[in-house]
Parts: sequence; C-alpha cells; structure tokens
Amino acid sequence: MYYNDDTIVFHDGKWLKAGEAKASLYDQTLHYGNGVFEGIRSYKNVNGCNIFKAKEHYDRLQYSAEKMHVNLPYSTEELINITYQLLDKNNLRDAYIRPLVYSGPYMGLTPAEETHVFIAAWEWAKYLGTNPLHVMVSSYQRPNPKSCHVEAKVVGHYTNSILATTEAKRLGYDEGLLLDMHGNVAEGPGANFFFEKNGTLYTPPAGNILPGITRSTVIDLARELDIRVVEKQFTVEEVYGADNAFFTGTAVEVAPIASLNGEKFKGNWEDSAGHNIYLMYRQKVQFNEYQGLTIV
Repeated sequence: MYYNDDTIVFHDGKWLKAGEAKASLYDQTLHYGNGVFEGIRSYKNVNGCNIFKAKEHYDRLQYSAEKMHVNLPYSTEELINITYQLLDKNNLRDAYIRPLVYSGPYMGLTPAEETHVFIAAWEWAKYLGTNPLHVMVSSYQRPNPKSCHVEAKVVGHYTNSILATTEAKRLGYDEGLLLDMHGNVAEGPGANFFFEKNGTLYTPPAGNILPGITRSTVIDLARELDIRVVEKQFTVEEVYGADNAFFTGTAVEVAPIASLNGEKFKGNWEDSAGHNIYLMYRQKVQFNEYQGLTIV
C-alpha cells in the first residue's frame, strides 16, 4: 500500500493528510493524460538521508512541464526543499518520491489554465525485484518521437508501458523490451536497457528513448571504472549472444536480465560490468548532495 489516510502529502502549497487531498473528476490529466511527473528515490545514510539526483529530477520535471505547456509554479530549489520536508513529516529515509503536476478541469485539447502540484512519498522496494529477469521483445513499439515528446516524462505516455508489461506478464515473462519504429531496441516499459559484450556496454542513444537519470549515472560510473560504453542503434539479433544485460531506472535501480525471448545470457551476473557498476551505484546514492537540506 502506497499510503494510508494519515500519510502527509504536499498539495498546492499545503500539507494535508492523504485522505484529505482531492482532485476533480473533470481534470484534463485524468481525461487526456496531459500531466507530467517524476520518480525519485531517497536513501538513508549517517546524516539522515539523501535525495539522489534531486536537482536533475526536478530540472527534468521543469523541462517536461514546459514541453507540455503545463505551468509549474515552483523552482527546482523550492521543490527540493519541499521534498525534504515531506520526508521529515512522514519520518521516511529510504523512500520513493512521486511529484505530479496535473492539469485542472478542462475538456478542450489545448492546455488547461489551472494546474496543480502534488508530491507524495512511500517506502518501495526495487520495482522489478532482485532476481534476474526473463524478458520478452514486446509487440508494442516505443512511440514515434515525431508523435510526442518522448524525452519528457508525461503521464499519458505510460499507457504504452502498461500495455507492454501486461503483455509480458500474461505470456509468462517478467517484463517486456520495446523496439522503436525502425525495429531497433529502445527501452523497457519503465527503464533503460544495456547489454554487455566482451567487456563493453551498449545502450540505445537518445532520440527514441526517455534518457533516464539512472542511465546517465550508470554511464558516468562505467567511465570511472574504465568500462567502455557505446551509445548506438542495435537490433534484437545483436543482443542475442551477449554476456549480460540489465535495466536501469530510479524505481528498478540496476536490474539484471537473465534471458531475452528465452535465450539465456551466457555471462555470470556477479562477474559482470553491470554488477560492479551496481555496487558502486549503491555507494553513490547515499552521498549527501544537499548538505544544507539533509534531514536528521
């Protein structure tokens, strides 16, 4: 359960119990999906906790709102401060944080004038669990980048993810892998994709994917470990025969993949570049990026 009625949430400048927070059934986001959101994690450490990559997440929220013509009346720094307060009010340290900017009542197909800001937090384990995943190539494609802003984190885009994940689970897999309109590998329903071959990591470039913040972190950590990373287009056939593969994302963190369409990867995850990066990632997320805002 993500909340109970006494959980404290932030809603339009007020601190409310979750049971008191209300939205209209006529909100444009509910009917048409025109809203933006983020998924952020905080991690407990000796000083209290650290909201990992808080600035990068809230900067992306600002970018997404601008692209979708949704007014976001708070600065990045204000949102970071609000989020630390939210964690404090709920006595949370290891937490998942969900900011949502949603449009008010309006049935037209232009942006609503009224917007609302909601932020909640709860304890949430790794979204895809800890066991290596069995993944299938989805029959659903990643949306054409000329049809929408695929690099923005938009509420309505995630119907695509729901379809892909539901299909995979109904067919006995843990998760799906979506291709782009050209048949190249794009990403998972809620995570970016990497595969490892002969000590090199490969991942799709920006353009047909949501360029994730965890993805960027993994690339930086790989370079610190002198692991070569190649961003390029590739087909599913190029992934078969890889040593290892994994998903990355805030909710999933770094999630190993055991097989793709029943084809097992031949490497040992514990000996892989991805696993070494994950160990370093777990250390990095606890480092305080905002010393003046850390809760204790």
